[in-house]
Formats: sequence, structure tokens, C-alpha cells
Amino acid sequence: MPGLLNILRGLRKGQEKEARILVLGLDNSGKTTILKSLSDEDTENIAPTQGFNIKALSKDGFKLNVWDIGGQKAIRAYWPNYFEGTDGLVYVVDSSDEERLGECLEELTTLLGEDDLKDVPLLVFANKQDLDLALEAEEVMEHTKLNDITDRVWFIQACSAITKEGLEEGMEWLVNTISEKKES
Repeated sequence: MPGLLNILRGLRKGQEKEARILVLGLDNSGKTTILKSLSDEDTENIAPTQGFNIKALSKDGFKLNVWDIGGQKAIRAYWPNYFEGTDGLVYVVDSSDEERLGECLEELTTLLGEDDLKDVPLLVFANKQDLDLALEAEEVMEHTKLNDITDRVWFIQACSAITKEGLEEGMEWLVNTISEKKES
């Protein structure tokens, strides 16, 4: 990820050496696959996350502490335990599962109302773009009412966790946004 590497080098000069990223979304949206792809790990045979995964993505002395929390309905009640100290929120949407977009909207709306996530930049990954039935990012944006969000900066990025398409662009936006926020 040469672009992300350059951003991280720039952050390093600013003395901020860590950022905490929280990755949330419904079960089977691809959160863990995205995290493994970003870590250049094998993405075959990924089981549903029964708790959480933590990855430290280190690039040129800068560390992104990425928390991937399971998205099953029973686990979502525990999401607030991970909000404190979050610098960036990644919300992953399965673009090929139009039937669950209403549930995605409900969960996202709840998240954005949390005090511990106030003013936290939001990156929405419209995942699974490699599938024929996937909605385009614009359609996901409409279903999740992203244009109604006015209390924080947000960005939607079409991506495929399997092909890695769009992952670097989304993470570059998030790291840049976090960097700008910390500098101000």
C-alpha cells in the first residue's frame, strides 16, 4: 500500500504514532476478511468472529490498532465496550445483501448516536463489489442514508475484501482524516 505508507510517514513526523480503528458491521459483511486482506494474510476459510480480532498494522513506525468486533446480533450489545478512545470508525456493509440494508441502517444509526463515537470519522466500506448482485456504492449510500449525516465527516468506498480493490483508498481517506483531526 504505497499511498497509505506515505500518509503514515507523514503522520510519523507529526509525533502521533498510533490510531485506534474500530471495524463494525453486521455478521457476514466481510470485516475480518478486510482486516486479513489489509494484513496480507490468507483470506480462505474465515469463520464468523465470536468476539473480536485485533491487528496492529505497522507501517514505517506508525501503528494502526484495528479492532474487528463480531457482528452477530447477540454480540452487537457488547459493541459499546469498545467505543472509548476510537479515532476512526469503519462500518462494513455487504453490498450483495440488499435484504439486510434496513438492519444495517438501524445499527449504523445507533452507532452514530453514541457519545463515545461523537465526531469520530466514519468510513463505510461497500464490500463484496466482486459479486454480481452487489449494489454500487451510490445505492448503498442511499439505503444507509449517509447524506443525512451532518455531525461528522464520512466517506463511502466501494471495495472487495477478496480482491483488495478499494481497501487502500478507503484506509488512506481514514488515516488522512484522523491525521487532520489530530493536528487541529
